[in-house]
Amino acid sequence: MRKTIFGATMLGAALMSATAIAADKLSIGFVSTFSGPASFLGKHQFDGFSLAMDHLDGKLGGLSVDISKNDDQVKPDLGRQIAEKLAKRDKVDLVVGLPWSNILLAMYNTLVDSETITISSNAGPSSIAGKDCSPYFFNTSFQNDQPHAAAGKYLQDTGAKRVFLIVSNYQAGLDAVAGFKSRFKGEIVGEVYPALTQADYSVEFAQVAAAKPDAVYAFVAGGSAGFTKQYVGSGLMKTVPLVSSFTVYGPTLPAIGDIAVGARSIAVWSPDVDNPTNKRFVEDFKKKFGYLPTNLAAQSYDAAHLINAAVRQIDGKVEDKKKLMAALKTARFDSVRGPFRLGTNQFPIQNMYITEIAKNASGDLIESVRGTIIADDVDTYAGQCPMK
Repeated sequence: MRKTIFGATMLGAALMSATAIAADKLSIGFVSTFSGPASFLGKHQFDGFSLAMDHLDGKLGGLSVDISKNDDQVKPDLGRQIAEKLAKRDKVDLVVGLPWSNILLAMYNTLVDSETITISSNAGPSSIAGKDCSPYFFNTSFQNDQPHAAAGKYLQDTGAKRVFLIVSNYQAGLDAVAGFKSRFKGEIVGEVYPALTQADYSVEFAQVAAAKPDAVYAFVAGGSAGFTKQYVGSGLMKTVPLVSSFTVYGPTLPAIGDIAVGARSIAVWSPDVDNPTNKRFVEDFKKKFGYLPTNLAAQSYDAAHLINAAVRQIDGKVEDKKKLMAALKTARFDSVRGPFRLGTNQFPIQNMYITEIAKNASGDLIESVRGTIIADDVDTYAGQCPMK
């Protein structure tokens, strides 16, 4: 009997010790693209998260943090393997990052079925914002359709009646078209879907020239710098205005150069969004990393602050997943983008801005806010999500 009592006591002590250890540390699997031509995605996302860690004295909600970097290499099959590793072998507390919608979808079932809390700071496919939403999935960027719907409204409001669409052929591109069409009531005179790896757009531009639209709307996620240079080089920019989302924008401006000045884009954030949190973020980011932050960095910076606020709200008891998820859904923090909160589907409710590529006082190319297209925008799929 003594042996049984002793064994039970030791087991209880071990469990208490394990709980204490769990409460002292937070484990995060950061998934992004860290190699190849698209490695800027991982750099910008991780740099934004890292700066937040600096601003929070290296801890989230008072807990020290172990972060593993996982390179998806823009391969859905590899993403699926990474999800298995992080959820089932490493048993991380959180998965963060996720720049690509197709890779997120490849990982999604493994992550949510294993009850691994996941925070995307970029990808936001429509299906997991609606009927396939999960209490284990959060987003700190946007639902894919949102910026493109805002673009449709912008072109509608500014008098465009005939628009040509050029959109990358993958999940986020399909969402982009759906979003644009939901707000633009004019005529779509053409729509083409170049591959993510496509390098030459002369055929598409010939179709634009023949259609003679009032504007081109583009979301080219692969070779966006090459696309923009070719568009300008074709002479189309002089006769057919180019409006885009995540094509002529922060991450691609260094490669595009001054020919981008004057182009219009849709954004959820800009370096010149006027609030104290954003001013500190932009200044400290450039000082530390030597380049201006992009939306990828800003969205990841917000992800870290969301985690910090939630973990602090539950006194660091991250082993209680239900409490952590409830805290993530309701946590409040000072966002770099201004208005920001999570809706019922755990995607952001936020402003959609029209921006113009311009130079700031330091001579840097930036997306500069020129107005708010939609204030406190709720994505159209939230109503299909069964969560309340």
